[in-house]
Amino acid sequence: MCLAIPARIVEKLEGDAARVDLGGVRKEISLALVDGAEIGDYVIVHVGYALSKLDPEEAAKTLALFEASGLDLQAIAEGSA
Repeated sequence: MCLAIPARIVEKLEGDAARVDLGGVRKEISLALVDGAEIGDYVIVHVGYALSKLDPEEAAKTLALFEASGLDLQAIAEGSA
C-alpha cells in the first residue's frame, strides 16, 4: 500500500533536505518539489519527497482519519507496514 502522509517539518538540512516528524518517527525527506516550506509547516510526504504544503487543520483531520481507520502511522513511516 502506498500512502502520502502529512508530516511536520522539524529541521531544515543542507540543500533541499529536511527532517520531518511522521507520527513520532523522524525521517529525512526532500523539499525539492515544494517552494517555501519552512520549519513548522506540514507537507504531504510520499516516497521520501514532500509533494505539497498542507495547512495544520487539514493535516490534523487527515491524521485523525488515519488513526480512526486503524492505520499504524509509525509502522508506515518506518516502512514496516
